[in-house]
Amino acid sequence: MPYIMVDVEADGPIPGDYSMISFGAVIVESELGRSFYGQLRPISEKFVPEALAVSGFTRDETLQFDDPAAVMGRFDAWLQEHCPGRAIFVSDNNGFDWQFINWYFHHFLGKNPFGHSSVNLGSLYKGLVQDSFKNFKHLRKTKHTHHPVDDARGNAEALLQMKELGLKIRWD
Repeated sequence: MPYIMVDVEADGPIPGDYSMISFGAVIVESELGRSFYGQLRPISEKFVPEALAVSGFTRDETLQFDDPAAVMGRFDAWLQEHCPGRAIFVSDNNGFDWQFINWYFHHFLGKNPFGHSSVNLGSLYKGLVQDSFKNFKHLRKTKHTHHPVDDARGNAEALLQMKELGLKIRWD
């Protein structure tokens, strides 16, 4: 069961009322060479300017992005091609990232190939070091840029480092 590190950029706090603007996914493996990037046209007229600004895009730019149903279909096909069986969703902030990916998959495709659960990267690290006040972010190599593929790659690097530190995890 491969781990898929995911990062989402959105123009507001919740899916449905607001829109997922872009997302990135990286298969967690030693070379981190397989990734997916999607840019999605907004599904709502509502947006929070400060939230959208984090993505680096303007509202006018996002209105030119791809149809969300098509993007989610491509992501589903990519997962099927690269991850036979069920993939495991993991992210830095799975409470945020998961809600958008889950909602978009169910809304546009009627299913979520990740199933009904996700893994929080920060919680894995806290358990590994047995300290709920510790943060994993120093384990990233790729700079956190708010481009979702960069951010997913940096988080995947951190997960690989956690494995080296003794986290019992496998993805074969």
